[in-house]
Amino acid sequence: MDWGTDLWDQYDIIDKHTQSGLELVEKYVKFVKERTEIEQNYAKQLRNLTKKYNPKRGCKEEQECRFSNHQSFLDILNEMNDYAGQRELIAENMMMNICIELTKYLQELKMERKTHLSEAKKAQQSLESTYKQLDSSKKRFEREWREADKAAQYAEKTDQDINATKADVEKAKQQANMRTHIAEECKNDYAAQLQKYNKEQSQFYFSDMPLIFNKLQDMDERRVRKLAQGYVLFSDTERHVMPIIGKCLEGVNKAGTNVNERNDSIALIEQYKSGFERPGDLDFEDYSQGINRASSDSSLGTLGTPKGPLELLGKNRSKPFWLFSKKSKPTVTEDFGHLPPEQRRKRLQQKLDDIGKELQKEVDQSEALEKMKDVYEKNPQMGDPASLSPQINQTAQNMERLRLELSKYESWLTEAGRRGDSMLRRDTLPEDALSYRSHSNNNEPYSPDGTHSEEGTPDPSQAIYAEFDDDFEEEEELVAPIGQCTAMYNFPGASEGTITMQEGEVLSVVEEDKGDGWTRVRRANGNEGYIPTSYVSISLSK
Repeated sequence: MDWGTDLWDQYDIIDKHTQSGLELVEKYVKFVKERTEIEQNYAKQLRNLTKKYNPKRGCKEEQECRFSNHQSFLDILNEMNDYAGQRELIAENMMMNICIELTKYLQELKMERKTHLSEAKKAQQSLESTYKQLDSSKKRFEREWREADKAAQYAEKTDQDINATKADVEKAKQQANMRTHIAEECKNDYAAQLQKYNKEQSQFYFSDMPLIFNKLQDMDERRVRKLAQGYVLFSDTERHVMPIIGKCLEGVNKAGTNVNERNDSIALIEQYKSGFERPGDLDFEDYSQGINRASSDSSLGTLGTPKGPLELLGKNRSKPFWLFSKKSKPTVTEDFGHLPPEQRRKRLQQKLDDIGKELQKEVDQSEALEKMKDVYEKNPQMGDPASLSPQINQTAQNMERLRLELSKYESWLTEAGRRGDSMLRRDTLPEDALSYRSHSNNNEPYSPDGTHSEEGTPDPSQAIYAEFDDDFEEEEELVAPIGQCTAMYNFPGASEGTITMQEGEVLSVVEEDKGDGWTRVRRANGNEGYIPTSYVSISLSK
């Protein structure tokens, strides 16, 4: 069944139906646009909400994030921010895949429908023009036939009239013959026009218009199919992000299950435990015996702990310690002496760890510069060794400053009651971090406290450092490769610590470039050394 056969006489219905279909597409596009606006507004409000409740940097709430219930709330805010991003993605995909695509397709359909209707109107106008010609020839034939009939009747009447002359009779017969001839020509013309019209009419109703109607049917079916795809995309767009939205919701659920009330209580204890002893009993002061008022030796006021809580309460040490009294804000000092003993030890240990890490970075930088300088001295074409002197001197100064700070904070930690257990303390730092020899001090060794030591004075810690270095070297031999590299150029490897390399040779990468331009590699036979990073093409294992 098709429109051209079954709806051959329903031009107006087809016209209205196709127009209604295009209007439906426009209506659906408008609907989806309004949906995207809702999604965008929703995402914007969610982002504003998470921003509102996210703690500002350095505020009190950010410091409380060490507690699991506070951290879980921040995790929920982060998940909601990601959830808002998915709502924005839904709006963006709907706009791109539905609104823009359907709008573009709608314009094409409008142009196509206009073309088909224009063809139908042209065919109709052509048929109407042929019919007008037929009607005109028919009327002319009718008129001329009447005139010929009148002329024949007049000739017959003249012939029977006894008073008419022979000339009048001949003239009347000639007029009748002429009219009859004209009428015959009009008859033939009318017959030809009628045949032409019937042919065009048949062409119009059985070929032209059915073809146009079928084209409109095909256009409408394609419109319906495209619109159906838009309906499916409306759900698929959201379904595609559902797994990520599900992960966001799982993250919210995980944040709830990560809350541990016991750990929060322990974290509060670790953060604010002072380390002071509870106040003892106050001694009885017998004024009747003339005994001067004095504080009990067992009270908190007589404790020898430096800068304890009594100093925070005021100048009068004879007063008892009240838990709910308002404490004045202490003055912050570099040695953290304003903190209670327990908190002071933790802060000093943390500071030692930070200084140790920074010192290790400077040691690595110094070693890299020394290697580079050695390479430059043996291969002048690669660079000027003197250009590295400022960096070497600056690194040496930084290391000296950090060693002094390390010694200072270690003495404060000892004063606070115990040594830290950090892996970056003085007894576990590499030997170079504590006794670095710069080129600017005539290779004089440094003692652990930062001053120059005598050459003849043995350092008892050297055996420990040497043992540490042996262990360190032994561990280095067991380090697994992190990738491979292929040599692009030959490298002689003449300086100490480097390794020779031939173009095209494949080596195992043991240590990445730390920013000094050198990469540590290993051959299949176990030989290791440094090569210029720019001489090889590196491929690291994932």
